[in-house]
Amino acid sequence: MSFEFLKKLPTPTEIKAAYPLSEEFAKIKRERDEEIAKIFKGESNKFIVIIGPCSADNEEAVLDYTTRLAKIQDKIKDKILIIPRVYTNKPRTTGIGYKGMLHQPNPEEKSDLYGGLVAIRKMHIDIIKETGLTPADEMLYPENYWYLEDVLSYVAVGARSVENQEHRLVSSGIDVPVGMKNPTSGDFSVMLNSVVAAQSKQTFIYRTNEVTTNGNALTHCILRGAVNKHGQNNPNYHYEDIVRLYNMYKARELQNPAVIIDANHSNSGKQYKEQVRICKEVLHNCKYNPNIRELVKGVMIESYIEEGAQKVGEGIYGKSITDACLGWNQSEELLYEIADRLI
Repeated sequence: MSFEFLKKLPTPTEIKAAYPLSEEFAKIKRERDEEIAKIFKGESNKFIVIIGPCSADNEEAVLDYTTRLAKIQDKIKDKILIIPRVYTNKPRTTGIGYKGMLHQPNPEEKSDLYGGLVAIRKMHIDIIKETGLTPADEMLYPENYWYLEDVLSYVAVGARSVENQEHRLVSSGIDVPVGMKNPTSGDFSVMLNSVVAAQSKQTFIYRTNEVTTNGNALTHCILRGAVNKHGQNNPNYHYEDIVRLYNMYKARELQNPAVIIDANHSNSGKQYKEQVRICKEVLHNCKYNPNIRELVKGVMIESYIEEGAQKVGEGIYGKSITDACLGWNQSEELLYEIADRLI
Protein backbone atom coordinates (compact mmCIF):
# COMPACT_ATOMS: atom_id res chain seq x y z
CA MET A 1 0.00 0.00 0.00
CA SER A 2 1.17 3.53 -0.75
CA PHE A 3 -0.51 5.09 2.30
CA GLU A 4 1.87 6.74 4.74
CA PHE A 5 0.25 7.32 8.13
CA LEU A 6 1.76 10.60 9.33
CA LYS A 7 0.14 11.15 12.73
CA LYS A 8 -2.96 10.31 14.71
CA LEU A 9 -5.27 13.30 14.94
CA PRO A 10 -7.35 14.23 18.01
CA THR A 11 -10.90 12.90 18.14
CA PRO A 12 -13.85 15.29 17.90
CA THR A 13 -14.38 14.87 21.64
CA GLU A 14 -10.80 15.98 22.31
CA ILE A 15 -11.00 18.97 19.96
CA LYS A 16 -14.34 20.06 21.47
CA ALA A 17 -12.90 19.81 24.99
CA ALA A 18 -9.95 21.99 24.00
CA TYR A 19 -12.13 24.51 22.13
CA PRO A 20 -15.58 24.35 23.74
CA LEU A 21 -18.70 26.27 22.84
CA SER A 22 -19.92 27.89 26.04
CA GLU A 23 -23.49 27.46 27.23
CA GLU A 24 -24.12 31.16 26.55
CA PHE A 25 -23.32 30.75 22.87
CA ALA A 26 -24.88 27.29 22.66
CA LYS A 27 -28.14 28.98 23.72
CA ILE A 28 -27.78 31.52 20.90
CA LYS A 29 -27.33 28.66 18.46
CA ARG A 30 -30.38 26.77 19.77
CA GLU A 31 -32.53 29.88 19.36
CA ARG A 32 -31.23 30.49 15.83
CA ASP A 33 -31.73 26.82 14.92
CA GLU A 34 -35.35 27.02 16.05
CA GLU A 35 -35.94 30.13 13.95
CA ILE A 36 -34.34 28.54 10.88
CA ALA A 37 -36.36 25.33 11.36
CA LYS A 38 -39.61 27.34 11.43
CA ILE A 39 -38.77 28.76 8.00
CA PHE A 40 -38.20 25.32 6.49
CA LYS A 41 -41.37 23.98 8.12
CA GLY A 42 -43.44 26.83 6.69
CA GLU A 43 -44.17 28.28 10.14
CA SER A 44 -42.33 31.52 9.31
CA ASN A 45 -42.41 33.61 6.13
CA LYS A 46 -38.88 34.92 6.59
CA PHE A 47 -36.50 34.48 3.67
CA ILE A 48 -33.10 32.88 4.21
CA VAL A 49 -29.95 34.35 2.68
CA ILE A 50 -26.86 32.15 2.96
CA ILE A 51 -24.06 34.51 2.01
CA GLY A 52 -20.31 34.62 2.27
CA PRO A 53 -17.04 33.84 0.50
CA CYS A 54 -16.54 30.87 -1.78
CA SER A 55 -14.01 29.61 0.76
CA ALA A 56 -13.27 30.99 4.23
CA ASP A 57 -9.52 31.34 3.86
CA ASN A 58 -8.63 33.90 6.56
CA GLU A 59 -10.29 34.27 9.96
CA GLU A 60 -9.59 37.99 10.31
CA ALA A 61 -11.23 38.82 6.98
CA VAL A 62 -14.11 36.38 7.53
CA LEU A 63 -14.85 37.86 10.96
CA ASP A 64 -14.69 41.37 9.50
CA TYR A 65 -17.11 40.36 6.75
CA THR A 66 -19.49 38.54 9.10
CA THR A 67 -19.53 41.49 11.53
CA ARG A 68 -20.75 43.63 8.64
CA LEU A 69 -23.47 41.06 7.93
CA ALA A 70 -24.61 41.17 11.56
CA LYS A 71 -25.20 44.93 11.34
CA ILE A 72 -27.41 44.43 8.28
CA GLN A 73 -29.22 41.51 9.92
CA ASP A 74 -30.41 43.82 12.70
CA LYS A 75 -31.97 46.15 10.13
CA ILE A 76 -33.79 43.51 8.05
CA LYS A 77 -34.53 40.88 10.70
CA ASP A 78 -38.29 41.14 10.19
CA LYS A 79 -37.99 39.76 6.65
CA ILE A 80 -34.63 38.04 6.25
CA LEU A 81 -32.58 35.57 8.25
CA ILE A 82 -28.92 35.73 7.29
CA ILE A 83 -26.77 32.61 7.62
CA PRO A 84 -23.08 33.40 7.05
CA ARG A 85 -21.49 31.08 4.55
CA VAL A 86 -18.26 29.91 6.23
CA TYR A 87 -16.99 27.11 4.00
CA THR A 88 -13.82 25.53 5.34
CA ASN A 89 -13.55 22.64 2.87
CA LYS A 90 -13.12 23.27 -0.83
CA PRO A 91 -13.92 20.45 -3.27
CA ARG A 92 -11.53 20.38 -6.23
CA THR A 93 -12.62 18.88 -9.55
CA THR A 94 -9.13 17.53 -10.22
CA GLY A 95 -8.14 17.02 -6.57
CA ILE A 96 -5.40 19.62 -7.01
CA GLY A 97 -5.21 23.11 -5.56
CA TYR A 98 -6.25 24.90 -2.37
CA LYS A 99 -8.64 22.59 -0.49
CA GLY A 100 -9.76 25.00 2.18
CA MET A 101 -8.77 26.00 5.71
CA LEU A 102 -9.15 22.45 7.00
CA HIS A 103 -6.21 21.41 4.84
CA GLN A 104 -4.27 24.66 4.91
CA PRO A 105 -4.99 27.10 7.74
CA ASN A 106 -2.48 29.30 5.93
CA PRO A 107 -3.09 29.03 2.16
CA GLU A 108 0.55 29.88 1.44
CA GLU A 109 1.93 27.06 3.58
CA LYS A 110 1.85 23.27 3.40
CA SER A 111 -1.06 21.12 4.56
CA ASP A 112 -1.57 20.95 8.33
CA LEU A 113 -4.64 18.90 9.18
CA TYR A 114 -4.31 19.28 12.95
CA GLY A 115 -3.84 23.03 12.63
CA GLY A 116 -6.77 23.07 10.23
CA LEU A 117 -9.12 21.27 12.64
CA VAL A 118 -8.28 23.79 15.34
CA ALA A 119 -8.53 26.78 12.99
CA ILE A 120 -11.93 25.92 11.55
CA ARG A 121 -13.51 25.14 14.91
CA LYS A 122 -12.08 28.30 16.44
CA MET A 123 -13.31 30.41 13.51
CA HIS A 124 -16.86 29.08 13.67
CA ILE A 125 -16.99 29.70 17.44
CA ASP A 126 -15.50 33.17 17.09
CA ILE A 127 -18.17 34.09 14.54
CA ILE A 128 -20.93 33.12 16.99
CA LYS A 129 -19.20 35.04 19.81
CA GLU A 130 -18.49 38.18 17.81
CA THR A 131 -21.67 38.45 15.72
CA GLY A 132 -24.45 36.33 17.23
CA LEU A 133 -24.86 34.73 13.80
CA THR A 134 -24.46 30.96 13.44
CA PRO A 135 -22.73 29.68 10.31
CA ALA A 136 -23.16 27.30 7.41
CA ASP A 137 -20.45 24.98 6.11
CA GLU A 138 -20.20 22.31 3.43
CA MET A 139 -19.98 18.69 4.53
CA LEU A 140 -17.27 17.53 2.17
CA TYR A 141 -15.97 14.80 4.50
CA PRO A 142 -18.83 13.18 6.48
CA GLU A 143 -16.51 11.74 9.14
CA ASN A 144 -15.25 15.24 9.94
CA TYR A 145 -18.72 16.67 10.57
CA TRP A 146 -18.55 15.69 14.24
CA TYR A 147 -15.78 18.22 14.83
CA LEU A 148 -18.29 21.00 14.05
CA GLU A 149 -21.72 19.51 14.74
CA ASP A 150 -22.38 21.78 17.75
CA VAL A 151 -21.48 25.05 15.99
CA LEU A 152 -23.22 24.84 12.59
CA SER A 153 -26.78 25.93 11.83
CA TYR A 154 -26.81 24.83 8.20
CA VAL A 155 -25.01 22.13 6.22
CA ALA A 156 -24.68 21.81 2.45
CA VAL A 157 -23.86 18.68 0.47
CA GLY A 158 -22.17 19.55 -2.81
CA ALA A 159 -22.96 18.56 -6.38
CA ARG A 160 -20.14 16.00 -6.49
CA SER A 161 -21.06 14.47 -3.12
CA VAL A 162 -24.83 14.27 -3.36
CA GLU A 163 -24.88 10.76 -4.84
CA ASN A 164 -22.55 9.41 -2.17
CA GLN A 165 -24.17 6.98 0.27
CA GLU A 166 -22.21 8.15 3.31
CA HIS A 167 -23.20 11.79 2.79
CA ARG A 168 -26.85 10.79 2.58
CA LEU A 169 -26.76 8.56 5.66
CA VAL A 170 -24.84 11.01 7.84
CA SER A 171 -27.27 13.76 6.81
CA SER A 172 -30.09 11.63 8.24
CA GLY A 173 -28.62 12.12 11.72
CA ILE A 174 -27.95 15.86 11.54
CA ASP A 175 -30.19 18.11 13.64
CA VAL A 176 -30.06 21.21 11.44
CA PRO A 177 -31.18 21.76 7.83
CA VAL A 178 -29.10 19.96 5.21
CA GLY A 179 -29.24 21.20 1.61
CA MET A 180 -28.69 18.61 -1.12
CA LYS A 181 -27.40 20.21 -4.31
CA ASN A 182 -28.42 18.87 -7.68
CA PRO A 183 -25.54 16.88 -9.22
CA THR A 184 -23.42 18.46 -11.92
CA SER A 185 -25.53 16.54 -14.47
CA GLY A 186 -28.56 18.50 -13.26
CA ASP A 187 -30.72 15.41 -12.59
CA PHE A 188 -33.46 16.45 -10.14
CA SER A 189 -34.29 12.83 -9.30
CA VAL A 190 -30.77 12.24 -7.94
CA MET A 191 -31.13 15.26 -5.66
CA LEU A 192 -34.58 14.15 -4.48
CA ASN A 193 -33.34 10.60 -3.87
CA SER A 194 -30.76 12.11 -1.54
CA VAL A 195 -33.50 14.00 0.28
CA VAL A 196 -35.50 10.77 0.67
CA ALA A 197 -32.48 8.94 2.08
CA ALA A 198 -31.62 11.73 4.50
CA GLN A 199 -35.21 12.12 5.72
CA SER A 200 -35.40 8.39 6.47
CA LYS A 201 -34.22 6.41 9.49
CA GLN A 202 -30.88 4.75 8.82
CA THR A 203 -28.43 2.27 10.37
CA PHE A 204 -24.76 2.35 9.30
CA ILE A 205 -21.12 2.48 10.42
CA TYR A 206 -19.91 5.92 11.48
CA ARG A 207 -16.53 6.66 13.02
CA THR A 208 -16.05 2.93 13.92
CA ASN A 209 -19.47 2.74 15.57
CA GLU A 210 -22.74 1.12 14.54
CA VAL A 211 -25.24 3.98 14.66
CA THR A 212 -28.92 4.56 13.99
CA THR A 213 -30.59 7.84 13.07
CA ASN A 214 -34.14 9.18 13.16
CA GLY A 215 -34.01 10.91 9.78
CA ASN A 216 -33.66 14.64 9.17
CA ALA A 217 -37.01 16.19 8.23
CA LEU A 218 -35.26 19.47 7.36
CA THR A 219 -33.27 18.00 4.47
CA HIS A 220 -34.11 19.87 1.25
CA CYS A 221 -32.89 20.73 -2.26
CA ILE A 222 -30.43 23.30 -3.56
CA LEU A 223 -30.56 24.24 -7.24
CA ARG A 224 -27.09 25.25 -8.44
CA GLY A 225 -27.32 24.77 -12.21
CA ALA A 226 -25.80 21.97 -14.27
CA VAL A 227 -23.15 21.23 -16.88
CA ASN A 228 -24.08 19.31 -20.06
CA LYS A 229 -21.94 16.80 -21.96
CA HIS A 230 -20.35 19.63 -23.92
CA GLY A 231 -19.22 21.41 -20.74
CA GLN A 232 -21.81 24.17 -21.14
CA ASN A 233 -23.64 25.62 -18.15
CA ASN A 234 -27.39 25.01 -17.89
CA PRO A 235 -29.10 27.25 -15.31
CA ASN A 236 -31.99 25.79 -13.31
CA TYR A 237 -33.25 28.77 -11.30
CA HIS A 238 -35.88 29.80 -13.88
CA TYR A 239 -39.65 29.73 -13.35
CA GLU A 240 -40.17 26.45 -15.20
CA ASP A 241 -37.40 24.73 -13.25
CA ILE A 242 -38.87 25.62 -9.88
CA VAL A 243 -42.40 24.65 -10.93
CA ARG A 244 -41.02 21.30 -12.11
CA LEU A 245 -39.29 20.75 -8.78
CA TYR A 246 -42.48 21.74 -6.93
CA ASN A 247 -44.42 19.08 -8.84
CA MET A 248 -41.75 16.45 -8.27
CA TYR A 249 -41.79 17.21 -4.56
CA LYS A 250 -45.56 16.78 -4.46
CA ALA A 251 -45.29 13.39 -6.19
CA ARG A 252 -42.76 12.19 -3.60
CA GLU A 253 -44.78 13.35 -0.56
CA LEU A 254 -41.61 14.38 1.27
CA GLN A 255 -41.56 16.32 4.52
CA ASN A 256 -41.16 20.10 4.44
CA PRO A 257 -40.72 20.65 0.67
CA ALA A 258 -38.11 23.37 0.24
CA VAL A 259 -35.40 24.66 -2.06
CA ILE A 260 -32.56 27.14 -1.78
CA ILE A 261 -31.45 28.77 -5.04
CA ASP A 262 -27.67 28.96 -5.44
CA ALA A 263 -27.15 32.14 -7.45
CA ASN A 264 -23.59 31.31 -8.49
CA HIS A 265 -21.85 28.20 -9.86
CA SER A 266 -23.54 26.84 -13.00
CA ASN A 267 -26.57 29.07 -12.50
CA SER A 268 -24.42 32.13 -13.16
CA GLY A 269 -21.79 30.36 -15.25
CA LYS A 270 -19.46 31.62 -12.49
CA GLN A 271 -20.11 35.17 -13.69
CA TYR A 272 -20.36 36.44 -10.13
CA LYS A 273 -22.09 39.75 -10.94
CA GLU A 274 -25.01 37.79 -12.44
CA GLN A 275 -25.96 36.76 -8.90
CA VAL A 276 -27.71 40.11 -8.44
CA ARG A 277 -29.94 39.57 -11.48
CA ILE A 278 -30.60 35.94 -10.58
CA CYS A 279 -31.77 36.81 -7.07
CA LYS A 280 -34.12 39.43 -8.49
CA GLU A 281 -35.60 36.93 -10.95
CA VAL A 282 -36.16 34.39 -8.18
CA LEU A 283 -37.95 37.00 -6.08
CA HIS A 284 -40.09 38.03 -9.06
CA ASN A 285 -41.14 34.41 -9.57
CA CYS A 286 -41.95 34.10 -5.87
CA LYS A 287 -44.21 37.13 -6.13
CA TYR A 288 -45.92 35.85 -9.28
CA ASN A 289 -46.58 32.25 -8.16
CA PRO A 290 -47.56 31.41 -4.55
CA ASN A 291 -46.43 27.80 -5.04
CA ILE A 292 -42.93 29.02 -5.84
CA ARG A 293 -42.94 31.33 -2.83
CA GLU A 294 -44.01 28.36 -0.70
CA LEU A 295 -41.16 26.19 -2.01
CA VAL A 296 -38.30 28.71 -2.24
CA LYS A 297 -36.99 29.34 1.26
CA GLY A 298 -34.01 31.43 0.28
CA VAL A 299 -30.95 32.06 -1.85
CA MET A 300 -27.24 31.33 -1.60
CA ILE A 301 -24.79 34.04 -2.63
CA GLU A 302 -20.99 34.06 -2.92
CA SER A 303 -19.75 37.37 -1.54
CA TYR A 304 -16.69 38.79 0.20
CA ILE A 305 -15.18 42.17 1.07
CA GLU A 306 -13.48 42.75 -2.28
CA GLU A 307 -15.12 41.68 -5.53
CA GLY A 308 -13.65 39.13 -7.90
CA ALA A 309 -10.89 36.63 -7.14
CA GLN A 310 -7.13 36.51 -6.76
CA LYS A 311 -4.43 33.88 -6.84
CA VAL A 312 -2.99 32.47 -3.62
CA GLY A 313 -0.16 34.74 -2.52
CA GLU A 314 -1.43 38.00 -4.03
CA GLY A 315 -2.39 39.11 -0.53
CA ILE A 316 -5.43 41.31 -1.17
CA TYR A 317 -7.38 41.42 2.10
CA GLY A 318 -10.90 40.01 1.88
CA LYS A 319 -10.68 38.84 -1.73
CA SER A 320 -11.52 35.26 -2.70
CA ILE A 321 -8.71 32.86 -3.58
CA THR A 322 -11.16 30.42 -5.18
CA ASP A 323 -14.30 31.39 -7.13
CA ALA A 324 -14.96 35.08 -7.79
CA CYS A 325 -17.40 36.77 -5.39
CA LEU A 326 -19.52 39.90 -5.19
CA GLY A 327 -17.84 42.73 -3.30
CA TRP A 328 -19.20 44.17 -0.07
CA ASN A 329 -20.91 47.23 -1.54
CA GLN A 330 -22.80 45.13 -4.08
CA SER A 331 -23.69 42.60 -1.41
CA GLU A 332 -25.01 45.17 1.03
CA GLU A 333 -27.16 46.76 -1.66
CA LEU A 334 -28.48 43.34 -2.74
CA LEU A 335 -29.45 42.34 0.80
CA TYR A 336 -31.50 45.51 1.25
CA GLU A 337 -33.10 45.05 -2.17
CA ILE A 338 -34.07 41.46 -1.38
CA ALA A 339 -35.75 42.70 1.79
CA ASP A 340 -37.60 45.43 -0.14
CA ARG A 341 -38.83 42.97 -2.79
CA LEU A 342 -40.18 40.34 -0.41
CA ILE A 343 -43.94 40.00 -0.20
